Amino acid sequence: MGSTDGFQYRALYPYRKEREEDIDLLPGDILVVSKGALQALGFKDGDEQTPNQIGWILGVNERTKQKGDFPGTYVEYVGPVKIAVPSHRPRVQRPLPATPGASRLPEALEQGSPLPDLQEQFSPPEIAPPLLVKLVEAIEKKGLDSEMLYRTSGSELRQALRTDWTLGDLEPLDVHSLGEALRGYLQDLPSPVVPVSVHGDILRILQEIPQPENCRKQLLLALESPAVPLQNALTLQFLLRHLGKVSQQAESNSLHPRALGEIFGPLLLRLPGASPELSPDFSVLFLETLLQTKEVEPEQLPPALPPKPPKPKPSAASLANGNNAPLQDAEWYWGDISREEVNEKLRDTPDGTFLVRDASSKIQGEYTLTLRKGGNNKLIKIFHREGKYGFSEPLTFGSVVELITHYRHESLAQYNAKLDTRLLYPISKYQQDQVVKEDSVEAVGEQLKVYHQQYQDKSWEYDLLYEEYTRTSQELQMKRTAIEAFNETIKIFEEQCQTQEKCSKEYIERFRREGNEKEVQRILMNSEKLKSRITEIHDSKMKLEQDLKKQASENREIDKRMNSLKPDLMQLRKLRDQYLVWLTQKGARQKKINEWLGIKNETEDQYSMMDDEEELPHHEERTWYVGKINRVQAEEMLCGKRDGTFLIRESSQKGCYACSVVVDGDTKHCVIYKTATGYGFAEPYNLYASLKDLVLHYKHTSLVQHNDSLNVTLAHPVLSQPPAR
Repeated sequence: MGSTDGFQYRALYPYRKEREEDIDLLPGDILVVSKGALQALGFKDGDEQTPNQIGWILGVNERTKQKGDFPGTYVEYVGPVKIAVPSHRPRVQRPLPATPGASRLPEALEQGSPLPDLQEQFSPPEIAPPLLVKLVEAIEKKGLDSEMLYRTSGSELRQALRTDWTLGDLEPLDVHSLGEALRGYLQDLPSPVVPVSVHGDILRILQEIPQPENCRKQLLLALESPAVPLQNALTLQFLLRHLGKVSQQAESNSLHPRALGEIFGPLLLRLPGASPELSPDFSVLFLETLLQTKEVEPEQLPPALPPKPPKPKPSAASLANGNNAPLQDAEWYWGDISREEVNEKLRDTPDGTFLVRDASSKIQGEYTLTLRKGGNNKLIKIFHREGKYGFSEPLTFGSVVELITHYRHESLAQYNAKLDTRLLYPISKYQQDQVVKEDSVEAVGEQLKVYHQQYQDKSWEYDLLYEEYTRTSQELQMKRTAIEAFNETIKIFEEQCQTQEKCSKEYIERFRREGNEKEVQRILMNSEKLKSRITEIHDSKMKLEQDLKKQASENREIDKRMNSLKPDLMQLRKLRDQYLVWLTQKGARQKKINEWLGIKNETEDQYSMMDDEEELPHHEERTWYVGKINRVQAEEMLCGKRDGTFLIRESSQKGCYACSVVVDGDTKHCVIYKTATGYGFAEPYNLYASLKDLVLHYKHTSLVQHNDSLNVTLAHPVLSQPPAR
């Protein structure tokens, strides 16, 4: 087995893969990267020490053994390392291992026997036992702000779990029952999460190191000891992340690190009987120390590249608030309001919507920016020191207004790679309810025309980007497959070359003794041809890798541009529809509305409000909504129906619906997603307030914009009566 040069990196932040080619990271993971892989991408010696400048890096996670891309901004350089290169040999038959986390657990649960050890419940790359993950996710979904969280006992769920640990649907259960079940799970484990073998080291650290942060670091190092099984270490890390989130809500639930230590310390670190040197407070202090971290604002996200200094901007007169305007006058500054009030104001708003409030710490000069991203609210702390403001070091802005103004023009990806959006839509304290600001029908109509044109332009741009993204994604996959084929081919040729060199040496010596120089030259020529062929394959592979790197970078840029267009599309659609409603309420004639929309009045269109529109069967949900039926039953209902006949049913995909429609005599099916922004077939078109609104829209609009094989409208509800002849 040979070896090659490589480098080690350590993960600083958790990362959950967003694409198939990525790998997951947890803090502390060691990543190994081949030196040759970096050189093939054009990087020079020394570049490996600044991973944040490399970008996306191809490597292997030593913990999970996953191979793929990870972000250089999430890791730190450790040092050089030798990487073992396995020799190529025929693969022998071997039995398949048991499914991770499923070796003994199902049998144990079926028989109602006690829980098995952690090592039998799961294996990497899983990050924790599936039962524990399911409980924690359910608890965090219900909310962590209850004062009785982890303080109740005697629930029916806990009693049931004493004999049967199969977890069914957790949705109907309250957070108190789930919390007790989590404590019961830890109590029922045959052996504790923190093994007895490291109790001595933990006691020594707690007694000898008084400084909390240093003590915490040493405890974490002790828990990385080989004496702690990998499954135990991963389970503890998972629980610490959850309990850290719980302690962040201490203002509401009163679960400070000390309280959590008293509840969970004895469950995680069980004392073996009466121990003269270990007091009952030992396990409490252990967990309390691990949970003692510096107070940070919730959702403090890992940094990407440092923020760039602000560029010169247009004059303040063109903005709602200029750089010199007082913070109190800024429309997006709401002062001392609660998080609940903020959540209400940002409900159902598009990505890029934001406001600023005073930080909950009540420290003078500290504020919180709340930003809508991915359908959720992101809380970003605004730091203040020596007259400067910013999201992270170095603090470069002279005021909060200057900071917000900067990021209304620049993407927050400068601060965090996952926040690839600008501050687009302020929640104004001055104009909360006034959407249509013009005061005459003609002025509103002209503004409708502007918004409609902007929406069409953005939609056209998005569609072009989507087509390009789909095409390049397919090409990237083909190139990755080709590189794998190159690797296999190179292995085969190198093995042939080694075999030939080994055999040729004997033949060359023999032919030279015999004076047969002609055969010697023939052997040498064949060897050179083989080496030349290997070089050609290496060169072709390197060129393909360079093309792949370039195209992958371009594909990421396309993805970023698509994501940056989504909030604009949603906002423009919303504005356009609000102007349409206003005009209709004011009695504007449909002919005039169509003129503003650029629609010819003699053709039917999606905004037609003619009298017969109200008589459409689509307005009656009972004509097209059939509830919970499966795919086969839907096809039976639509068999023999004319093109455009459709129904809406519940989807097998949880939380979604399905549309079944007849196209060219066949029944086709497509998923209807229910998102924070509304119903729809795909982003950014998930905008409809109800299934009925979606059906009425696609009565006039073809589904071909979402799928080339669905050139059809939702013309005929399956349960409607055919028109009288």
